[in-house]
Amino acid sequence: MAQYARIFAALDGGSTQEAVARRAVQIAHNSGAELLFGHVIDSVPYEANGIDFAALCEDGKKNLEHDLASVLAEARDDASIASVDLKVHAGRITDTLAESLIEPFEPDLVICGARGLSNLKYAFVGSVSTYLIRNIKCDVLVVKPEHYDA
Repeated sequence: MAQYARIFAALDGGSTQEAVARRAVQIAHNSGAELLFGHVIDSVPYEANGIDFAALCEDGKKNLEHDLASVLAEARDDASIASVDLKVHAGRITDTLAESLIEPFEPDLVICGARGLSNLKYAFVGSVSTYLIRNIKCDVLVVKPEHYDA
């Protein structure tokens, strides 16, 4: 198994979020890596409303801290993991994920979830995991849901 020094785990609030987080902790533990969890709040629905994005991100971070409390505590308490951080930004998902979270961290592994969308749905909504695979210049691990229907 490859050893990684910097691991980025993309959290999307979906059905695979906890599995992504747990896999990231496991690999970070085995590699002694730095671990950054990141989430992007899609700004598109809010752009015309003059919303306070800083407050929205702070609320999003609190929600993630709550939803993933046991996984984050496990990671933070693990002496084998070099560091653990959680960042939440607002913006257009793929651009913000890549440019504001992943690229500045310079990971050698990105872990994300697969949604298991059908080809028809994919044509309309796109796929963050596909974007990452095609555009990020390091290894990308896609975690599929437990009950994945192909």
